[in-house]
Amino acid sequence: MKKTIVLLLVAFLSSATAWAYDETLARTYEQFFSSFEEKQVPKALHFVTPEKVVQAVKQGEPMLLLDVRTRQEQSLVGLTYGNRLSLPMNEVFKPENLAKIPTDEKVIVVCHSGVRSTVIEVALRNIGFDNVYSMKGGLVGLIKYLNAKTAF
Repeated sequence: MKKTIVLLLVAFLSSATAWAYDETLARTYEQFFSSFEEKQVPKALHFVTPEKVVQAVKQGEPMLLLDVRTRQEQSLVGLTYGNRLSLPMNEVFKPENLAKIPTDEKVIVVCHSGVRSTVIEVALRNIGFDNVYSMKGGLVGLIKYLNAKTAF
């Protein structure tokens, strides 16, 4: 009986590693991230600082601000920039919403602190949106940067 339990346990543990992750998806990400070298990671990830976003707005550069925060977050603190799209991160990859994201102008993904926007930016770039950037520090970074002199 003990031998059977040990054999079952060994079989289970050795097979569990095969079920641990999606190998096909892992190869896709391996290929995607293989070009990211240590010194190039920030550039490869397409980070943009709040300062550069504000400068681009002041200069009238065409861009879309894509807000990926939850609906509740957006209802409390919203972006008022004219060319914006509010899509919570769990709705971004629906086909009808992907169709709303322009391919002919810069898209700046924004969230509260920059974590969700980075994830969405990397995923969008992975499926072919080359014009997508993540605002470093998110809205918190933007608020820290903005004051009476740096705003309009």
